[in-house]
Amino acid sequence: MAVGLRQFTQRTGDGAGEPILDTENGEELIRVQPSVSIVVGTRAPESPGTLYITSKQVVWLSDVDRAKGYAVDFLSLSLHAVSRDPEAYPSPCIYTQIETEDDDEDVDEGSDNESVEALDLSKVTEMRLVPSDASQYHRLHWCVVVDNLFEIFCECAELNPEPIEEEEEGHNWVFSADQLENEGTGEDPGWHFFQDPTNPIGHSNGDNDLANNVLRLQINDQRFEDAEEMEQENESDHQ
Repeated sequence: MAVGLRQFTQRTGDGAGEPILDTENGEELIRVQPSVSIVVGTRAPESPGTLYITSKQVVWLSDVDRAKGYAVDFLSLSLHAVSRDPEAYPSPCIYTQIETEDDDEDVDEGSDNESVEALDLSKVTEMRLVPSDASQYHRLHWCVVVDNLFEIFCECAELNPEPIEEEEEGHNWVFSADQLENEGTGEDPGWHFFQDPTNPIGHSNGDNDLANNVLRLQINDQRFEDAEEMEQENESDHQ
């Protein structure tokens, strides 16, 4: 799955068309919102287009240029919020932060004077979706639209939870009675024990160094026991 913002040109139908969805893998269209501008990074807003929210991704398509469109998977959206503060942005909008492969590096998201083609979308970390034609409606109307879009973003984000990374399996130093019995019958080749099957200390995954160290300790312990027995016998002889 692609990471970050990307170009999207897969359309179907006449006129501006609609995005082609991955229906074979269960992608569904959730919401269509016309007259929405997109603001990529710190650039100026694009001409109004149509916003398509699916169960997998957010797609914006230009109404005037079929070759212009953007998409981002919900898994790449680290944050989405409603922005109503005029000091932050003049119009009510959906503000998003986008995860990229270069999150740890300094990212230059371009300026208003650069062309869209010169912008590296894989490094864009912010995007705004701004309902347009605000002059035709009361500001309250667009606040309601933005709130509705935010709720849909939340619902779709829940449909796309972060994948759980499997932690590396560490050494399990607790052995059950069944494992000890299996070692004797050779049924569990993943565990190796010392020659004394009653000794509960073992190792896994071929940790031979640790095994040798423990074996030396056992040998040294045996030598101490032999030395103590000899000393006791000598004391008995002297008595």
